Order: sequence, then structure tokens, then C-alpha cells
Amino acid sequence: MPWSGGVKTMIPNEFIQTLLSRVDIVAVVDQYVPLKKAGTNFVACCPFHSEKTPSFTVSPTKQFYHCFGCSAHGTAISFLMEFGGKPFPDAVEELARDAGLEVPRTHTPPAAGDRDEALDLSGVLLQAAKFYRLQLKESERAIAYLKGRGLSGPVAARFGIGYAPDDWQPLTGAFPDYQGKVLETAGLVIAGDAGKRYDRFRDRIMFPIHDGSGRVIGFGGRVLDKGEPKYLNSPETPLFSKGRELYGMFQARPAIRTAGRVVVVEGYMDVVALAQHGVEFAVATLGTATTPTHAQKLFRVTDTVIFCFDGDEAGRRAAWRALENTLSVLADGKDARFLFLPDGEDPDDYIRLRGKSAFEALLDEAMPLSDFLLGELATRHPPRSAEGRAALVNAAKPLLAQLAAPVFGALLRQRLAEVAGLPEREMTALVPIQQPVSATAPLRSGAVSRPAPSLIRGLIQCLLLQPELARRIPVPKPLGANADGAGLAALVTFCETSKAPLTTAGVMQHFAGGTYEELFVAALTAAESEGLTAELLETELVEAVNRYWLNAQKRGDNAESRRAPPAELSIEETERARQRKLARDRVEAHVMI
Repeated sequence: MPWSGGVKTMIPNEFIQTLLSRVDIVAVVDQYVPLKKAGTNFVACCPFHSEKTPSFTVSPTKQFYHCFGCSAHGTAISFLMEFGGKPFPDAVEELARDAGLEVPRTHTPPAAGDRDEALDLSGVLLQAAKFYRLQLKESERAIAYLKGRGLSGPVAARFGIGYAPDDWQPLTGAFPDYQGKVLETAGLVIAGDAGKRYDRFRDRIMFPIHDGSGRVIGFGGRVLDKGEPKYLNSPETPLFSKGRELYGMFQARPAIRTAGRVVVVEGYMDVVALAQHGVEFAVATLGTATTPTHAQKLFRVTDTVIFCFDGDEAGRRAAWRALENTLSVLADGKDARFLFLPDGEDPDDYIRLRGKSAFEALLDEAMPLSDFLLGELATRHPPRSAEGRAALVNAAKPLLAQLAAPVFGALLRQRLAEVAGLPEREMTALVPIQQPVSATAPLRSGAVSRPAPSLIRGLIQCLLLQPELARRIPVPKPLGANADGAGLAALVTFCETSKAPLTTAGVMQHFAGGTYEELFVAALTAAESEGLTAELLETELVEAVNRYWLNAQKRGDNAESRRAPPAELSIEETERARQRKLARDRVEAHVMI
């Protein structure tokens, strides 16, 4: 939510709900990705990762898209943000324009006593980013440093690079209420002794860190001269977690899709320098090792990830950590590679000295994960003796156990058997092939698998498919710390209090990026919406509500039981639901035979 002159400007949530109730997601997506009808849904090859068999599904009923290959999901707004790289306000503006609506905005001047609460973190960080950019224009020394590194003005502007002045409290120029708690929460200031505070970033080139929607969520600061630490990142905040974010991903996403690959480097300057020389598909970790979350994000946008490290011992250790944390998210068809630069050179140095063509030639020769893994294990445990080969296999076991890619896993075991001098049959016995989670006993042709959700998940599913029901039926808001229960309570509260038309897409957009997003996406994608009329959904919801209160009474949960709705809620409706459920179960049982 951007700020201007101490006034917060935001798009009302009610308008977002209204907009999504009038937008057809099929028409929006089809403008960019040609869709084909498949039953009640539409399908296509996923635009967020490479595939030959369509796993990208768009549901006109749910007004929601989901890829069963890379787990990309969202509403029409999410699609324009993720595929088109548009910030949230721009995506809303585009959809509103096409729907013939004008986007309203509320301007709320913060009360004097509530300034900290009113200033949201993203607005504060955006304001800080603007301040740092202005300070860069005033600092000849900082400009000279960037020019000395070969950066042009357009590239610096593209990444929003700024400068934090060499002073203790320069941010007082951007925030009159410098003592406000929000600056500390945002990681911009540090509280010292005796109530004194000072700026976290001083005399540093500032690199704003953006999330997937383009919001500023943190900063990385690099010293201009010699000093420690060389790079200083924002601390963990409600918006920023360095184990989840990648520098430059927002800017690089279009180039990654075009190139069909992404290169992961270690520093902000590496990303910016590569972009300066035309290699725009680079991202960087934020002063931490590559995490499984990083790898998962990368493989959602491309099939080929190249990890680029210095060729020294520290670089190889970092590469091994990246390998270990990538194995669990690898799938057949995904390709992780490793590139080691000449000793003493980083990507910034290399591309400035040798140019784009030489760097891309190195990328083409990057080492496959399987070669790096087996080569490193053989270096640590030379297979020159029975003992060495046994140690090599023993070291490989926990690594291969993480793999859930059946074809890649089988081929890797075959190569390991060759290195260890063991028959492949014995190697498979020693290092069993892991089965994917979904690889349970197959059903016979024509069988229908419909796992029964928990009672609370069932309530969530009903409300996600028909959120208006929460306004007519007293759905429980479970007490306690159970994650599913807390999610249901949040969902019911939102549906009861929202003044706008309620739709599945509107509800999902409201919770996008929040605590309950994964829970709701899992429930929605598992929900059988096809063939479920509004009447049947209402009947199922009433029956589930009654079961919830009955279970609370059986458990002797007095706190819950006292909150139960009146008994006349549903004797007839409960019986109707029971009879319909029995009839449907009989049909499904017949199909399974």
C-alpha cells in the first residue's frame, strides 16, 4: 500500500471482491495462454514451467487456476502478476478497465496516536527505497563507485539501486516520526542503549529486495570501500525471510521464461552486472545457502537451474549445500547444474573481462547434478578399494533417499552401481528407490478415487466453493491452536464480515500470501465442485456443521458445546444430506467395482 505525504492510499477490499465476481478467468488467461476445453474445466501446458503434457487447469466454476506440475495457482489478479510481472495495483487496474469499472481508492490520514499502526511495513519500505534512490543522486562518491563497476543509469534504475548516507540517522529525512516502532519492525533502524536508535544501513549501496508481486520487502547494503560485513541484509521481519526470497527474481522472471533457464549467483552486484551485460536471467540468494524453498521457487519458473559459484573451497562447499537442498524438490524433467568459475573470479569479474558470449558458453558447459554428486563422493571416498567403495555407497544412501524422481533416481543408482562395482540389482536392494507420494497401489481403469477430507477440511471446502453460505448458516469457528481450525475460523469471519459479493476467487485472493493460503489451495484443488449444485453444497454444509457440534458434545468439550447453534438448525436438512451422501457413495462404490 503506497504512501504519499503521510496519507495511505489503498484499494478497498470490497472492490477487489466485486471485481473478481465480474471477471472471467478463462477469458483473461486465454489472452496469453490458449486454453482447450476438458470436461467442465480448461487446460493448457503450464506457462510457469516447461512441460509436454498439460497439467495447468483453469476452472470457470472456481474462477481459479492450478498447475498440478509446479503448484502455481491463483485468481485472475494473481495470473497477471505472476505471468505478466505486474504489480498488484496494475493488475487490478487492467482487469477493472476491461470490466468497465473504475478503481476507487481510499485516502486515510493516520491519527497522531496511531501512526505506527497505520504505516504498514510495505509502505514504509517503499518510502525508504525512494529516499535511498534520491540520496544516490546527491552522492558523487556513490555514483562514481557504480560507474567504476560498469553500471549504467538505466540498469541502476531498473533495480532501484540507492545509497544510504554515511551518518547515524539519515532516515530522519524520510520519516518525521523516527522514533516510531514501525521503523524498527521493518528492520530499518536499530534500538541501542538508553533508548537511542540509529539507521541499520549507513554508507552503503542499497539494493531493494522485491517479492513476487514487486513489493519492496527488505534491503541489501554493500560497502563502498573496505569494511565488514561486505553485504548487510535486512533482518527477518513479518515481510522478509532470506530463506524464502531470491534477489532479482521479480525483474528476471520474463527473461528466465525466454531463456528457459536461470543462473543462481551469490551477490547482488553479480545479478546487476550480469544484467548490465545482457544476461538478465540471474538471481541471487540473500547471504544464505540455497534452501529447498529457493529451489522450489526456481523450478516453478523454469526446468533448468544453474548454480554458479567461485571455484575455491568455499564455493564448492556452498555448491554442495545447494545440491543437498535441491534433491528433495527435483522431479523428472528438471535439470540442476553447477558452474565453477576460475579461482578468484566472480560472475561480475568474469563477464566484465570476457563478455556475455564467454559467460553464456560457460553456462552451456555447466556440470549436471549427477556428475557433481558422484564426482564429489568419489573425491571424498576414492573407490580404489572395497572399503572405499563401501564408504561411497554409504555416503550416497541418505542423498538418494531424498529423491522422489523415479526415472532420475533409477539412472543415478545405475551410475552409482558402476562406480562402486556392484551389480545393479544389489545396488537397488542396498539403496531402495523411493516411491513418489502419489504412487500408491493403482486403481483399476475407470475407478474413482475420492479421499475423504477431515470434518474441518470438509467445512472449508464447502465454504470455498459457496462462500455465501457462511452468511446464512452458523458455521463454527473452532477454538484452540489447530491450524485447520484456525483457518476455518478465519474463513468464516471473513465471509460473515465482508460487504461485497462473495466468490471463490475473491476469497482466495483475500487470503493470497497469508498464513492460510496453502491450506485453502489444498482444500480447493481437492474439492469435487463438478456436479455439486448450490443446494447440495448447502445440504452437505449443514450436515457437516451438525456433525461438528455432535462431536464436540461427545468429546465433552463444554466450551465448544456452549457455542452450538439452535437445535432447529437442521433435522430435516441433516436427513436429506445423509440420504444424498449414501446415494452418492453407492454410485461411487459401483464405479470402483
